[in-house]
Amino acid sequence: REDDLIYAQAGVAGAKLARFAATNHLCGAEFFVGIPGTLGGMLAMNAGCYGGETWQKVVRVQVLTRSGELLERAPQEYAIGYRHAALRRESEEFFVGAWLKFEPGDVEVARQQIKALMEKRSASQPLQLPNCGSVFRNPPGSHAAKLIESCGLKGKRIGGAEVSEKHANFIVNTGGATATDIENLIDEVRAAVLRQTGVELHTEVKIVGEYKS
Repeated sequence: REDDLIYAQAGVAGAKLARFAATNHLCGAEFFVGIPGTLGGMLAMNAGCYGGETWQKVVRVQVLTRSGELLERAPQEYAIGYRHAALRRESEEFFVGAWLKFEPGDVEVARQQIKALMEKRSASQPLQLPNCGSVFRNPPGSHAAKLIESCGLKGKRIGGAEVSEKHANFIVNTGGATATDIENLIDEVRAAVLRQTGVELHTEVKIVGEYKS
């Protein structure tokens, strides 16, 4: 920590970042406790929840180029949007870390906020089963979970993959789910929502490797 800035490496978990900020009497990082991932991924997709987004806190980032050069970049060099962040010019780089700015505050207030957000997350999300967080982005003016639920898709299963009964925008592994099960379920949910509501859902998760669609 320096001058209300925290430098965090790409592998730091959101919950650890939130708690570190609170311990150091900094507020505004509490929402990170609700993001199931590490800072590198949060930067890559501008992850957010509970009214906060990663790049709202970024002062500068440290990246590694394909040639092995370490660089620092400012947020202005990126096109940043909802669940999206990309360099304005083409360059293959990888996030190594970031400097994030928070506001001085009361440590107990921050800790209580973290506790409240953790309880809210536990009450509304299927944390007891393996999952990858929100599957679809929220379309403008709506919520993916509400659309999926309105189409009667809660509990829909393919193999070991299931649309969570607790939160419709989560696909959980009930046991033995394969990548194909999950991909097929994503496709079926997307098709059903489009057919019944006219809204096309776009995935928030990134699918790595070959994908039949």
